[in-house]
Amino acid sequence: MRFSRTNLNRRGFLTAGAASVAAFTSMLSFRVNASAGAGELLMVPAEPNPAGRFERLFVLKGDPLAGPIARIVTEAGNPVPAPVLEPGTRRVLRLMHFNDMHNHITDMHGKKGDTHRMAQIVKRVSAARAAAGEDEIVLLLSGGDDHTGSVFDELLGWSPAEYVADAGYRVNSAAGVDVAVLGNHEFDRGAEMLRIGIEKDAAFPVLTANVHGSAHLRRDRDYVAAAVGEVKGLRIGFVGLTTQVDTRVGQPDDPGMNVASPVQAIRNVMPALAEVSDVVVILSHCGYGTGQSRSGKAGAVRMIGEGDFDIAAAAGELTDKPVVLIGGHSHDRLNGEGLNPDNVIEGVLMTQAEANGRYLGEIAMSVGADQGRKAWFTHVGLHPVKPRDQRVAEDDPTFGTLEQPGDYDAVFEAAHVDPLREALKGKLAESIGMVTAGAAVSTETVMADRYGRENALLNFMNDALVARSGEFPNGTVDLALFNATAILSGVADGPLSFGQWYDVMPYADQVHVAEMTGAQIRDMVQSNAKRIVRAEEEAELDLGGFVSRGFLHFSEGLRYRIEPGASAGEARAEEITLLGRPIEEMLERKFRVAINTYIRLGGFSEAWNGQTIGAGVAGEIAGMDLRGLDYKDTGLVYRNEIIAFIRERGGISAEAGARLDGRLSVG
Repeated sequence: MRFSRTNLNRRGFLTAGAASVAAFTSMLSFRVNASAGAGELLMVPAEPNPAGRFERLFVLKGDPLAGPIARIVTEAGNPVPAPVLEPGTRRVLRLMHFNDMHNHITDMHGKKGDTHRMAQIVKRVSAARAAAGEDEIVLLLSGGDDHTGSVFDELLGWSPAEYVADAGYRVNSAAGVDVAVLGNHEFDRGAEMLRIGIEKDAAFPVLTANVHGSAHLRRDRDYVAAAVGEVKGLRIGFVGLTTQVDTRVGQPDDPGMNVASPVQAIRNVMPALAEVSDVVVILSHCGYGTGQSRSGKAGAVRMIGEGDFDIAAAAGELTDKPVVLIGGHSHDRLNGEGLNPDNVIEGVLMTQAEANGRYLGEIAMSVGADQGRKAWFTHVGLHPVKPRDQRVAEDDPTFGTLEQPGDYDAVFEAAHVDPLREALKGKLAESIGMVTAGAAVSTETVMADRYGRENALLNFMNDALVARSGEFPNGTVDLALFNATAILSGVADGPLSFGQWYDVMPYADQVHVAEMTGAQIRDMVQSNAKRIVRAEEEAELDLGGFVSRGFLHFSEGLRYRIEPGASAGEARAEEITLLGRPIEEMLERKFRVAINTYIRLGGFSEAWNGQTIGAGVAGEIAGMDLRGLDYKDTGLVYRNEIIAFIRERGGISAEAGARLDGRLSVG
């Protein structure tokens, strides 16, 4: 689809009436007091991020899910992003991008020193913007999941009264981010807290075309489906898409929120968006691949549903304009050594920059006005963000790969990150107890054991939650469980701070209590037995990353042995006892089980939702569906309950429960 050319210049178009506009496109129309109806999007001028690079910004409001967008409307007298470049005029567009930052703004480490991830990104982007020629444009984009993963999350709080700052969005704004997409982890603390963060701290538009129905987060007020930014006469269209698989929907305070098909959303929006753009950028927080995909971080496959392959295949057929897809969610490192031809589908270039601020992606393209993809030249790559280790000497061969003072923007760090650190200082340094459990709870041991053996630290956590349940609103629980992927490190002997414990369990899980029969618990344990990392797999998998099989650890009331068999399909749980009695004697009895939010919602790609267990488990084995249990919501935060127990017991010790007691044996 193309604009037909006329002899109107830019000024003439912006002052022309509706009759003149019709000469440009049948999809664009003016109205008095315009509003979007079915099959329409309303184009509205908006304020761009002052630290960004848009000269003008337009957001597209309306329902992108009601059906194909047949037209874009705008109120009479409003400016629109008209085609103004002469045919063949070239612009160089550089899209600098990151995804899945997870609030790793600055990684703080007592021994290695601080890694200033965002300040390194800012230094590189600022240099590129300063060096840009008259025909060159440099934008900075976020591929979503700016939240959940570092102690900076604590500034967001759990309720409006606790809000201090949305650290991710505040720093992104100062860094000059031009556009962002909503990722699944944006919703971890609820749509209400996300709304406050957007309102107070996002100076850029946040996009998603397929999230709908939230009671707290309103489309067209808090987010929009798409936007068009204009710089140096080039019109860049953006559409955002959010994963269906891992986004928290059906929360008690927001039961109507849901996520529609990203493929259907792109089919509805793309033709109209492309008609008012010279280039289209899809910000897809849906995952690289389709169905199941191998994550660059996990070293194992995970369920992603409709992912980037499906989206690119749908989008590429809908326009002949240049289209790029900047991905996220699956933490893949793509095109690190230049463009991989496998990452182009239907003419759509796909890329992704792993996660946690380890890379800054860059797409450089030369675009010829009104020439579509015929004269579209691109280069794509990744810039490593250096980690810090101040213990390494200058003559060490690895010294040059590590962050040094000149590698980051110290002025930016002081102006925008240090105030957040100051706000966190008391919280981070606060002592919560002493660790005296030794190697059993060390990071090395915890990471090696969490996916297939009994784990002393997870024993401690689950037993702590059972002990704390005496103060739960609905009474004590019989059992507690926690998924292996939700614990990200161990602890060392010595004083334990809040910040150190946050590094162990950074995710925003609450405590839910399910009523389960003994038969259901037996079935859950049988499903769990098929999820272990088997002995023959250990050398092949990155046990320090995510092996997203949904393997669960339990409190001491549940004891069993896993017989691995010859394959996952043959693996069985044997000798199961529940509260000291054989499970076969307890099948009809009902029990109260404490479950964290992630598993209560089905474990998403970890398949406690009836879907096939992924992450390398052979045999198409269906996982048990835990979503339909009778749940009572406590309103309590899992991490806070464990911290309270640590305080009560004075720390983490074998005497307090951080030990192996044989509750799980393998073989």
